Amino acid sequence: MIGRIVPILPKDRDPRLITLRRGGTLTDEDHHLLAAWALGCAEHVLPLFEEHRPAEFEEHRPADRRPRDAIELGYAWIRGEVSMGVAHQAAFQANAAGKGLPDPAKFAALSAGQAVAVAHVAAHDLGAAAYAIRAAGASVPADDAGLARARERDWQRDQLPAAVRDLVLDDQRQRSAICWNVFED
Repeated sequence: MIGRIVPILPKDRDPRLITLRRGGTLTDEDHHLLAAWALGCAEHVLPLFEEHRPAEFEEHRPADRRPRDAIELGYAWIRGEVSMGVAHQAAFQANAAGKGLPDPAKFAALSAGQAVAVAHVAAHDLGAAAYAIRAAGASVPADDAGLARARERDWQRDQLPAAVRDLVLDDQRQRSAICWNVFED
């Protein structure tokens, strides 16, 4: 399933990743922490998207800002400046930006789409992280991919806010298989 977008949300939702107002146990503060972490993961690999511009289009095609704009809207959602619906719509635009691109650029765009989608469903945080790890692995020669993925995963874990660290690490263990096993040590 490497070439397609696949669902990475579990069939049975974890109440720890559902906000209080929707019947779960996730506070708004922790929801915002998850969103900020996911946005940071996407931002970390965003250059892989932004640097991909075919030479024949270099002078005639402006840079595609959809993934960057999605990340910026995600941060604006955290600050209360845009609604969840606006942030959620940006996810579709970021995902569309990756269509037809080489894997590093495509996965970076998908990471941005997943990150901004955290405003709608907190469990998209792992999607942002997983796609960022895949982008990092796809950006190097195949012999170096495992090390690149491990470095990205470790960097992400170093960025985890203490308040949600255990939740995210537990969720990574539970959803590893549907996230291409990128979180395994």
